[in-house]
Amino acid sequence: MAAILTDDAPPRFAHHSEEELARILDYYQIRWRYEPDTFPISWNATGVVVESFAPDFYLPDLGLYLELTTLRQSLVRRKNRKLRLMRQLYPELRVKLFYARDFQALMVKYGRIDFLTDDGTLALSAGTAR
Repeated sequence: MAAILTDDAPPRFAHHSEEELARILDYYQIRWRYEPDTFPISWNATGVVVESFAPDFYLPDLGLYLELTTLRQSLVRRKNRKLRLMRQLYPELRVKLFYARDFQALMVKYGRIDFLTDDGTLALSAGTAR
């Protein structure tokens, strides 16, 4: 993988779809870092961080964070809320959220039908959901 790593260990992806996106980025020789930054988005009354957001990828040459979500709709709502807070608190950062349909379109484009179920939707059993 062409990741820019902070150490010599390869990234441990939380979900197989993240690993597949990394392969696509590598194919196009797009440098990436996996979960390099965590952004506080909520604090308690004493100023302690109680919620944060760590986008899946950072593309340093593009100055762009990518968050990939292939999860259930209830979890997508939660990610949308976190992304909305992040954009309000850090308006200078560029973040793109890839939904299941975006990832599905990539898999179809690259002929990776092993990621799809019989009805053409994403097979979400690979890896660990977050």
